[in-house]
Amino acid sequence: MFNTNQRVFQKDKIKELLDKYAKEYDTADFIKNDPSKFIHLYQDKQSIEIAGFIASMFAYGKRELFIKKLETFLTKDKNLADFIKNFDENDEILQNFDYRFSKGIDFLQILKILQKLENEKESLGSLFEYCYGRQKTVLSMLQGVTDYFYSNVTMKITQGFYHLLPNPSKGGAMKRMNMMLRWFIRKSPVDVGIWTFMDTSELIIPLDVHVGNISRQIGLLTRKNNDMKSAVEITENLKQFDKNDPVKYDFALFGIGVNGDKI
Repeated sequence: MFNTNQRVFQKDKIKELLDKYAKEYDTADFIKNDPSKFIHLYQDKQSIEIAGFIASMFAYGKRELFIKKLETFLTKDKNLADFIKNFDENDEILQNFDYRFSKGIDFLQILKILQKLENEKESLGSLFEYCYGRQKTVLSMLQGVTDYFYSNVTMKITQGFYHLLPNPSKGGAMKRMNMMLRWFIRKSPVDVGIWTFMDTSELIIPLDVHVGNISRQIGLLTRKNNDMKSAVEITENLKQFDKNDPVKYDFALFGIGVNGDKI
């Protein structure tokens, strides 16, 4: 299809390939093995927001492991918004919630900050919208949200707290947070589209190793590092194929990389 050794690519061929895989992976069947499954457990907006926020934070490492961990907390028989508003830090479900780099105290602190937010008659959605409204960019929004959580720390957290909620100012790709934004801004079989304060054209590709490798292979990325600058470069190049919804191609890039499809 493409001569990958000589890096010879035609724009229309790339678009054809990406459209094919985006259509193949952006389906309800994709949800069952993806962290997006957790946002489909709930009906009310605030529970969906909280579920997506938590699911995205833990979405690193082996997929089967973090999904198994999330399944112990995010369950369809729980009113998640009510739980956050009323939980006690000694609740049994919150005990031993360690995962890789983070400890239970780190997760508990995040929940306590969410509780403060919800009990002040606010929500994650209103926090993101407020932070977006100040400069109307994704990066400033993510920085504002992160600053809010950092400024409300009251417990003896570990560095794992900052792994769950990394600081955008350090230049990382912010893959997990950009994935959550895709869930909440786009509307598709996978993405729920519950936030309307920003447009799909403003989203940034959730960049991981698989997406980065495939992007370099087909000429969407020239940089070596998988950081925010690279995520923006890929996104800008994807706008050649769909300027209104470039991040729909996340499904294509991720799917090709994870499944080892040959280009």
